[in-house]
Amino acid sequence: MKVADALRAGAEQLAATSDTARLDAQLLMAHALNVTRSEMLLRFADKPSPQGFSGLIERRLNHEPIAYITGWTEFYGRRFNIAPGVLIPRGDSEVLIEAALEICPDAKRVLDLGVGSGALLLTILCEKPKASGVGVDASSEAIEIAGENAITLQAAGELNLATAWAFREADWSMPGWSDDIGAFDLILCNPPYVETSARLDPDVRNYEPASALFAGADGLDDYRVLIPQLRALMENNGVALFEIGHLQSDAVTKLAYDAGFEVQLRHDLANRPRVLILS
Repeated sequence: MKVADALRAGAEQLAATSDTARLDAQLLMAHALNVTRSEMLLRFADKPSPQGFSGLIERRLNHEPIAYITGWTEFYGRRFNIAPGVLIPRGDSEVLIEAALEICPDAKRVLDLGVGSGALLLTILCEKPKASGVGVDASSEAIEIAGENAITLQAAGELNLATAWAFREADWSMPGWSDDIGAFDLILCNPPYVETSARLDPDVRNYEPASALFAGADGLDDYRVLIPQLRALMENNGVALFEIGHLQSDAVTKLAYDAGFEVQLRHDLANRPRVLILS
């Protein structure tokens, strides 16, 4: 079977389980051929389909996320390695990046709480080559992947070779986790914020790490833990940016007000509340 025919068949199979069946099939075919999607579409339509393609389609039919199958995803125009046990960055989180670049253009030290793949912190460091950064996560898998992404971005010339970055495995709910971490101009955080009983797509619930998703009955547990700790982590004119669920702006804003912060709200491209700026 030729690549073009296999793509059509694969997209038809995936249509029952994916809203992006055609794109999924193309990404998986490009992965099987070890070429870019554009190169695959331009040069390989009449080539024989690789044997491994059908197995990739089967994995996607079982709702395994594309990023875990291919081992990477794109965020803010850059490629980030992804692995099971590490949350997949979403496009909605780019709103946090845009807000951070606008609100704190001269940040010198950046802290990412819940660094995951490193997408947030490393994107900021790529955009601000004079800044340094620290990423914290309770997951050893995340710390490993974030480090790999930093090295890859440095090798590609995206991240300044002189940029200082560090990742540390730590649990912000435990006493003393930040004793020697210092103070920061800019704090980024995309914490777990999903209610434990929330209904999620099987792509998410069955594959992505629960520890990076769920935060108690109302999804606010990590905000309750983190927000009172922020002042000790911030320089005098520092700011902290939190991603939130689209129904959580009032509740998290109240937590911030109670801790003495001023709060601004930013919306995502679908005009849903997405980022709170605390200062």
